[in-house]
Amino acid sequence: MADNQPEELASASEIESMVQRKKRTHDDSEETSSLTVDPSNRPKFPPLKAGKFKANRQFRKMSVPSHRYTPLKDNWANIYTPVVEKLKLQIRFNLKTRNVEIKTCAETTDLNAIQKAADFVQAFILGFAVEDALALIRLDDLYIDSFEVSDVKPLRGDHLSRAIGRIAGSGGKTKFTIENVTKTRIILADSKIHILGSFQNIRMAKTAICNLILGSPPSKVYGQIRRVADRTSEKF
Repeated sequence: MADNQPEELASASEIESMVQRKKRTHDDSEETSSLTVDPSNRPKFPPLKAGKFKANRQFRKMSVPSHRYTPLKDNWANIYTPVVEKLKLQIRFNLKTRNVEIKTCAETTDLNAIQKAADFVQAFILGFAVEDALALIRLDDLYIDSFEVSDVKPLRGDHLSRAIGRIAGSGGKTKFTIENVTKTRIILADSKIHILGSFQNIRMAKTAICNLILGSPPSKVYGQIRRVADRTSEKF
């Protein structure tokens, strides 16, 4: 009897350890099952209807410089129509504060509409044509990048004028060539430069403009941007 007693104790401890292992595996299986999501049981939400943004009305305003008053007045119908009819927003020009004000309304259904409208109006204020600025509403991967000549190289007086002249070229030839090769739009506003396009195209155009500011001849810059454009077209 004394010889069999330790064997009985050992077997009882083994049984207890086996029970604990089973509990752990059962708990682990429950945790993993609770973490896994069945795609068939995913919640389906209906699309939002007009009038659901009353509690979250958004507002934007853009100041208009004095030299853009007349172009804004002449092109107001072309600016007003896409913002109201396509984006379902409200827009007005405040004569007292000289600001273009945009806000959402009960008919607004797109959360990003007011940001698209603000980018569209801001692009026109910076000097882009209405037809070019409309691309910001139609496409999602377009941006505006702005910088100054002094950000690349501190220039003053005649040196600054010559750098701006190198960017524009004779009759705007250099600027038009960069725009056509990189598929961007460029605005030269004194020492400020605004570029409209996709991220990769803006980078190509900005590199070419920086090289011109640093003193590279236009012929060398043409060759560089054409090589880069050919490489990117081959990738796609």
